[in-house]
Amino acid sequence: MSGQAIIIGAGVAGLATAVALRDAGWGVTVHDRAKGLAPGGTALGMWPEAMSALERLGVADGIRRHAAHSRGAALLDPRGMIIGRIPPTRSAHLVSRERLLSALLDRLPADAVHWGQPFASSDEFPTYDLVVGADGIHSLVRRRHWGSAVERALGTVAFRGVIDRPTASVSETWGRGALFGVTPMDEGRTNWFACLRRDPVGRSEEPAALLRDAFESWHPGVRAVLAELEGVEIDRRSLFDVRLPHPYARGNVVLIGDAAHAMAPNLGRGACESLIDAVTLARALDTEPEVASALRRYDRARRPATRRIVRTARTLNRIATAERGTRFRDAAVRALLTGSSISA
Repeated sequence: MSGQAIIIGAGVAGLATAVALRDAGWGVTVHDRAKGLAPGGTALGMWPEAMSALERLGVADGIRRHAAHSRGAALLDPRGMIIGRIPPTRSAHLVSRERLLSALLDRLPADAVHWGQPFASSDEFPTYDLVVGADGIHSLVRRRHWGSAVERALGTVAFRGVIDRPTASVSETWGRGALFGVTPMDEGRTNWFACLRRDPVGRSEEPAALLRDAFESWHPGVRAVLAELEGVEIDRRSLFDVRLPHPYARGNVVLIGDAAHAMAPNLGRGACESLIDAVTLARALDTEPEVASALRRYDRARRPATRRIVRTARTLNRIATAERGTRFRDAAVRALLTGSSISA
């Protein structure tokens, strides 16, 4: 089956879906409110399932050439003592959001993406066989067609950025009400991220100063990153997730990526699940004789799986930034990682 599709949102989910649908013979138009592809961006971990999706999208080789390849990770306490190690049985390719988006955009015709054209109402698109809501956690497509606000505050605030120095390994440090992570990134850079259970000041304070206050007593690996944050762009945001209590499709409208299942970043799976959504949707449309049955097939494949991941990521966010019982938490995690074959 083929037809005409309009995709609202030109992020990872939207561009991946555009590529997948075009490869399946669909005509595709993408709309995004942004004026163009945003430069920069922190690292995205491409787990094996995501790399398989990128293979189907025809961009995996380019991502492998430029990505930092990481195996395993260390989980530390604020003194730098090892709580546990995640074994190297599953690897990840760490690549900047900008590079991933550029690779997907390069697979589309120059006129496929209409920048600076925000979504108003899908009633504007009566000639399209399929409307894809890929417009993120605060999706206007979802609000228009599902009518409910399903964003849930996680009660944490996240900071993230990139510094121009290499690191060879992945680590995450858990303290009381806070965590700090470091990963390698493409082009010899270091991706870092932090999360606080409580934001101790108003949003007007300079983020680097706030982070130094929060983590100044932590181990040298964290302090070394903090020392290089002056003048570095720092993304700061309160965290939310989405658990839509309805199917991901209604009529000829379907939700993918964060619009359907935005999740806490603790599992590093948000972009991965968006890529899997895209190839799953294209496969369903290629298999089924009608759009309605294809969207039901997509929903059956993706809703149970992504709901489990949203729930698990929310739980891990709560555990990693716990304010009480952290000694018991660390002991339990140490025992779990020592006595099992958990692979991230």
